[in-house]
Amino acid sequence: QVQLVESGGDLVQPGGSLRLSCVASGFTLRLNAMGWFRQAPGKEREGVASISSDGRTTYYADSVQGRFTMSRDIYRDTVYLQMNSLKPEDTAVYYCATELVPQASLAPDEYDYWGQGTQVTVSS
Repeated sequence: QVQLVESGGDLVQPGGSLRLSCVASGFTLRLNAMGWFRQAPGKEREGVASISSDGRTTYYADSVQGRFTMSRDIYRDTVYLQMNSLKPEDTAVYYCATELVPQASLAPDEYDYWGQGTQVTVSS
């Protein structure tokens, strides 16, 4: 049974940093791509970052390029999203997901399994 559990969301001031974690079970990160997505109130879910099954390819949304970094620890079955220089427009519920295929993608429709989400609020 595939399960994804996110953590690390919090209230942070603009310019601050957070690290989100997502623990995976029921499948192996070595064979499957992972993605981070976010959804703000009244907006569609959007892809933030994705990493391929071999860890060699990562994609980032233009809005977070240079500020966010996705990584993974295959021995802990965990993926991370390091978020720096946070802005109020980064406020959203953040989700991790897997598409059970090797290729990375930022398209939410390609993902099969989702976590419950963790709230990130950037505000002074």
